[in-house]
Amino acid sequence: MPVYRPPRIAASDITPRDIYMSRRKFMGTAAAGFVMAGAGSALAAPLTAAPSRFSTDETLTPKEAVTTYNNFYEFGTAKSDPAQNSGQFEPLPWSVKVDGMVGKPREFGIEELMKMQLEDRTYRMRCVEGWSMVIPWIGFPLSALLDQVEPLGSAKYVSFETVVRPEQMPGQTGFFQPLEWPYVEGLRLDEARHPLTILAVGLYGETLPNQNGAPIRLVVPWKYGFKSIKSIVKISLVEEQPQTTWKNSNAREYGFYSNVNPAVDHPRWSQATEQRIGDGGFFSVANRPTLPFNGYADEVASLYEGMDLKANF
Repeated sequence: MPVYRPPRIAASDITPRDIYMSRRKFMGTAAAGFVMAGAGSALAAPLTAAPSRFSTDETLTPKEAVTTYNNFYEFGTAKSDPAQNSGQFEPLPWSVKVDGMVGKPREFGIEELMKMQLEDRTYRMRCVEGWSMVIPWIGFPLSALLDQVEPLGSAKYVSFETVVRPEQMPGQTGFFQPLEWPYVEGLRLDEARHPLTILAVGLYGETLPNQNGAPIRLVVPWKYGFKSIKSIVKISLVEEQPQTTWKNSNAREYGFYSNVNPAVDHPRWSQATEQRIGDGGFFSVANRPTLPFNGYADEVASLYEGMDLKANF
């Protein structure tokens, strides 16, 4: 299992929680939007976001760790690859097509999506590899988007698709590919409509960096991190359970549901504990027990009432 190896960086270069919290209050009066520069690129811009009752008050993971240690195989398989290899990715212009079993299929421009009622959602994030973070996302409930396309009664699932741009995503090039492209994911419709499920357009009070899924990504905090698909270009409502990239790659290790469950080990390591990045100080790593549904059991356990969560992992 990969172990976090922190980069050498001065504590003064990382936003402490108290400074971030005061900055977030200031950003409540700032105008939302992108700062555009060059041909379709985007620089970090402050976002307006209302506080959310769904946020945890746990200590935030340092911004530097969130933006330099993560998985985004389209830019490479190492944890540092997304930050190092995403500089040429162009998140603007952008649109998301929503189709399938809906009454009003539409294509939403990112500018329109940025005008949704944004919320500050500080969530725990648990990676299937055994490490975790606490990330202050900015986004809106996925259900708010689905309502606009009017799902039909026959729709049972929601599928998601990531952009394919090998000229900008070096992880999608080469003879041997770690995964099949495009990256695809899926949720049951009731999971997709749950209030905790959001489409994120920012983190730490600013628009999403390229390496974290710019310009829009899914966040489902009670599931392992790979379910939260990045750089989404298509959302479809379907009747049958959709294909998902990691299940297609290795169904024995990665199921469709992928709910955080300390009682169900990965075939190659235990899921009973996790390494919390940044817990106890800048770039420190602390071990802690993993909670069922990543600590969101009170909100989501009822979605799986009567299901065998070991069989439906």
